[in-house]
Amino acid sequence: MKHFHIVTTVLRLVLPGLTLQSGVALGQVPLDQQLTGAWTYVSVDTVRPDGSRTPMYGPNPHGLVIFDGHGHYALVNSRGDLPKYVSKDRMAGSAEEYRAVVQGSIAHFGTYVVNEADKTITFRIETSTFPNWNGVEQRRPFVLSGDELRWTTPAASGGGSGEVVLKRAK
Repeated sequence: MKHFHIVTTVLRLVLPGLTLQSGVALGQVPLDQQLTGAWTYVSVDTVRPDGSRTPMYGPNPHGLVIFDGHGHYALVNSRGDLPKYVSKDRMAGSAEEYRAVVQGSIAHFGTYVVNEADKTITFRIETSTFPNWNGVEQRRPFVLSGDELRWTTPAASGGGSGEVVLKRAK
């Protein structure tokens, strides 16, 4: 019992002044650390200027976004219903099969920075399956609520803006 009192006394003295390395009080985890991990896609919608929505990758997009906690990320997303190639050889697809893959998927990787003040993620895209994004920075406002992450892509590669909803992978 005596050891219990010593431990609780030490904890009462030490914990109030304890801070994380970033200077944030214990219990207040910075947004970039909250993003760390793997996220799966729930939806990806194109939002037109008139407010209408179209699922960009169908009703059940498949994909993963990984934030490694050291400023690197990888993102891959595709339609859940992409057709298989008749030839069974990815280098010998038909024009229609190639079109379906290009229009039904996106992937990119690079580094990211989270701005706590304005709640944005800036993706510094090194390489993308949409080559126009190679070497580009894209700033995306986001909302993190529990195990749900939402961001907006102001100028989506398919036109309009994009609204992405992800859930933390378990």
